[in-house]
Amino acid sequence: MKTNVLYIEDDQDIGAWTHQYLEERNYAITWLRSGEGAVEAAHTCQLVILDVMLPGLDGFTIGKRLKKEYPELPILMLSARTSIDDKLQGLDFADDYVTKPFHPDELIARMEILLRRSGSAPEESLQLGHLSVFPPDNRIVNRDTGEEITLTGKQYHIFAYLLRHLGQIMTKEQMYEAVWGDPYIDGDKTLMVHIRHLREKLEIDPAAPRIIETIRGVGYRVKA
Repeated sequence: MKTNVLYIEDDQDIGAWTHQYLEERNYAITWLRSGEGAVEAAHTCQLVILDVMLPGLDGFTIGKRLKKEYPELPILMLSARTSIDDKLQGLDFADDYVTKPFHPDELIARMEILLRRSGSAPEESLQLGHLSVFPPDNRIVNRDTGEEITLTGKQYHIFAYLLRHLGQIMTKEQMYEAVWGDPYIDGDKTLMVHIRHLREKLEIDPAAPRIIETIRGVGYRVKA
């Protein structure tokens, strides 16, 4: 079952991009361009993503109204305003505050943390060997030990990219450009080093990996 998210953002480009990305990650999105109708729309939602700069009433005012009406509903503020005063004002009622620009995988991770806290996160998981991976934030649990595995930022983005292309062989060029945002330079060992460290956390035997496969001369794959 999809998680219902109320997304309030007036910027057409940012809104369309974020809306599409979240829907591709299996969220059901109600997108409002202002705070008008937000209290009514939030009635069926499990999470609110709220911009600060809105036409009419600003996000701080809308957020306070939502929190008053739905005290248990998680609110994530999303804003280009980065001053500590703005963050403190937002966190006075909101549950998290993310500044623009942001990486979409970070947004998903922050959302899923809030959903888990509120008991709204889905618990369906992908089974990869001894690992259970819980979407949509790709939380990883070692079923043999019951421990949750924590990845660094780049490790998370690499693994998330491979999971988005589950079963597909992804070239080093594709992966590097997706994670670092720059063209891959032949001979660069950066990706290989990060893959090695990632395997040390995920694999039972990193020297004989069974989760992240190396496709010699091409790239990598996570088998379905």
